Amino acid sequence: MADSQYTEANIRSLDWKEHIRLRPGMYIGKLGDGSAADDGIYILVKEVVDNCIDEFVMGNGKRIDITVKEGKVTVRDFGRGIPLGKVKDVVSKMNTGGKYDSKAFKKSVGLNGVGTKAVNALSSHFMVYSVRDGEKVQVSFKQGEVVEESPQTKTDEANGTYVEFIPDDTVFKKFAFKTAYLEKMIWNYCYLNRGLTIKFNGQRYLSKNGLKDLLENNMDGDPLYPIIHLEGDDIEVAFTHGKTYGEDYYSFVNGQHTTQGGTHQSAFRESVAKVIKDFYGKNYEASDIRQSIVAAVSVKVMEPVFESQTKTKLGSLEVEPGGESMRAFINNFLKEKLDNFLHRNPEVVDILEKKIKQSEKERKELSGIRKIARERAKKANLHNKKLRDCRVHLTDMKNERREETTLFITEGDSASGSITKSRDVNTQAVFSLKGKPLNSYGLTKKVVYENEEFNLIQAALNIEDDMDDLRYNNIVIATDADVDGMHIRMLLLTFFLQFFPDLVKRGHVSVLQTPLFRVRNKKKTIYCYSDEERRAAIAELGKNPEITRFKGLGEISPDEFKHFIGEDIRLEPVMLSKEASIDSILSYYMGKNTQQRQEFIIDNLRVEEALEDDSKELDKAS
Repeated sequence: MADSQYTEANIRSLDWKEHIRLRPGMYIGKLGDGSAADDGIYILVKEVVDNCIDEFVMGNGKRIDITVKEGKVTVRDFGRGIPLGKVKDVVSKMNTGGKYDSKAFKKSVGLNGVGTKAVNALSSHFMVYSVRDGEKVQVSFKQGEVVEESPQTKTDEANGTYVEFIPDDTVFKKFAFKTAYLEKMIWNYCYLNRGLTIKFNGQRYLSKNGLKDLLENNMDGDPLYPIIHLEGDDIEVAFTHGKTYGEDYYSFVNGQHTTQGGTHQSAFRESVAKVIKDFYGKNYEASDIRQSIVAAVSVKVMEPVFESQTKTKLGSLEVEPGGESMRAFINNFLKEKLDNFLHRNPEVVDILEKKIKQSEKERKELSGIRKIARERAKKANLHNKKLRDCRVHLTDMKNERREETTLFITEGDSASGSITKSRDVNTQAVFSLKGKPLNSYGLTKKVVYENEEFNLIQAALNIEDDMDDLRYNNIVIATDADVDGMHIRMLLLTFFLQFFPDLVKRGHVSVLQTPLFRVRNKKKTIYCYSDEERRAAIAELGKNPEITRFKGLGEISPDEFKHFIGEDIRLEPVMLSKEASIDSILSYYMGKNTQQRQEFIIDNLRVEEALEDDSKELDKAS
């Protein structure tokens, strides 16, 4: 083994911005390109807005103005403003901030003085100014380095802080903000901070009823009974039952959306089932009580402990250091408030009990089928290669790559073979479909266990008993971009939306975008995902480039596939609009043919035919 020199010369100290730029994942989680809600560019926005929210919570400023246009973000609050002598320091010196003083920020989201420093270091342009009592200080940066520092000047502007930044495209490659993700973030701020008005790109957002508004605006279809909305000191909950499978939760800590739950969500799940069971005095299963529940829970905690810098999962066992446990706090609150509510609302009591008994009946009917299905899934996994698994899983809590775990669901042996040969075996798994899946619209969950493909997909994902056991963070539908491929895509989405809607609502499901064309000459190869990109590639490469149209995934060699499922992977997230319910979507696309749907198909076929004709003309020209 060769000698390795290890001396004082090998020891290096990084300054604050170098460390953030070298290890951005430590500060903002994954980078991404904006196609997923937890990609880094949204964390940057959140870190800046969180500071404005903390000002509002402390009683300073009732409005925040946010604009996002062409990659540039601006945020203006009307709080007290950063102390003028510290404007530069709070955005460029690590471990510098006002939130270490618990008297000033008792229940703040950000307590470690890192947030805006990370935004500054990871931006190609970052500017901040603060206004206090007619005086203003402004500083500009590039990648964390000071570009311009203006002296203190007089101003007529209202007190508060203004931040603008452009994410650095050398870090966030080909990034783009999705308005839907930003709107969801802004709505959550409003639900959790009644009385706050946020103007986003000129549109006004506010909430009068907090978490009750959240459920009303996000529920799929009508609730079985009016939303139960309960409030107490440092806690607010709202819940009802819907008509879909699974459990749907929105949980928050100090205004932070904990998308992966945590101790507060677990305590709520446990406590709501216990209080309801005790109220009826019957030994109902907790899973039957919670089946189809839609709930939101928000708590305020002193010095919260999160499992990562991005604060998506709460780890605190206590409401405050040395104080009451999270479990006891939430259980005592529900024991009093929910029990009182149920005693006063007998009509809700009747509806809820009927729902519990219905879930119990369905569970018992499925128990025998589930046992047979489990054995069939085990045997199938032993004797075939439908699932080529990866080494890391989402359940590996201490593995730093767990968030990268991906299951590609693809059709046919050739396509799955190409992906299998080119994948990262540590984090990427492949599930190969056999033909077209069943149209599951309108069917009961019994079909999940009786249909071999559905049963094996469920077993591969490990979601039979609990969504928290999900083995892969990303579920990617990888089908051909032809009519059959689109049909398979729709059938898979119908399956997920019908039986496991939480997978879609939590942002786990995406569609793989693969190139339609390869345009190349002797010097360069360009992969194109649309006719527009192909035109640009032909123009760039000049006369007579070689143009290949990929008709299916199986035609793309493993060597080429590495480009499309690696760092440059293009994913189109499956998102549900606030206006449309799952049932209305599925009945439109997967139910019986209607005149409306026939007209939609005919209109879109005309568009496709026009594009095809345009492509043929381009082929002739090139």
